[in-house]
Amino acid sequence: MVSIAADALSVSLGGARVLDGVSVALDDGALIGIVGPNGAGKSTLARTLLGLLAPDAGRVTIDGDDVATLPSATVARRVAYLPQAHAVHWPLSVERLVGLGRLPHLGPFSRITPADQAAIDAAMHDTGTSHLADRTATELSGGERARVMLARALATGAPALIADEPLTSLDPGHQLEIMALLQARARSGALVVVVLHDLGIAARFCDRLLLIDRGRLKADGPPRTVLTDAALAETYAITAWRGEVHGEPLLVPLDRIA
Repeated sequence: MVSIAADALSVSLGGARVLDGVSVALDDGALIGIVGPNGAGKSTLARTLLGLLAPDAGRVTIDGDDVATLPSATVARRVAYLPQAHAVHWPLSVERLVGLGRLPHLGPFSRITPADQAAIDAAMHDTGTSHLADRTATELSGGERARVMLARALATGAPALIADEPLTSLDPGHQLEIMALLQARARSGALVVVVLHDLGIAARFCDRLLLIDRGRLKADGPPRTVLTDAALAETYAITAWRGEVHGEPLLVPLDRIA
C-alpha cells in the first residue's frame, strides 16, 4: 500500500548534527516503533520522513517518489501525521477539528461529503472520542486532546501514519487502548510508525523497533533483538527486568547505571 525509505539521511538543526547517515526502509503491515533517549533524533527522523525538514544529505522516498518533489497535499494523502505537540489554538468543536484531517482531499471551497463524514465518524469511534463531538476543543483535558488529535490524523484515511509520542497525557488504560488500535491498523495492512519513550509498551506492541542514539541508527529489528541488556546499558544506561504474561513480553526498567 505504501513504503517509505531513507537513504544515508543526515540532518542538522541550529548548526548541530541531529541525524547522521540513517538508512531505513519502512513497509506496510507492521507497527514500527522509533525509540531512543532524549535528544537522540527520533522526532527529527519522523519529520524528515514526511518532508517537513530538508536533509543536509541523503533523500527520502515515498513509494519511490522523492518526498522533496511531492506537493504537501500528496504527501498528506499518503502519510498522515500526528505531531508531538497537541496544542489547539482555535475554539472549534471537536468534530470540526477532526474534520480538518480531510483537508488533503478537499479542493478550494469544497464541502464535506458523505464519504468525508464517514471517515470523521470512524476516526472518532476508533479513538473513543465520539461523545466529545460537540465539545469545544480548547476546553478538553490533555488526554482528551491527545485522542482527538489522533482522530484527526486517522480521519485523513492515509495508508500510512507517523505518530510522534501519541501516548503523551494518556492514562494507562487509554495508552493500552491506543496502542492496540495502532497495532490493529498495522496488521490490517497499514504502515504505522510511532515514536515512543515507554520501552515496555514498545516491547509489547511493536513488530519492529528502530533504536536511535546520538543521531545514528544503532539497531533495527524485532524488540527482543533491539532491546538487549547490552543495548539498554549502552544507550540508556539502565538495567531492566524481563518476563512474559499470557504470551506477551514484558520489559520494566529497573536501575540507572552509574
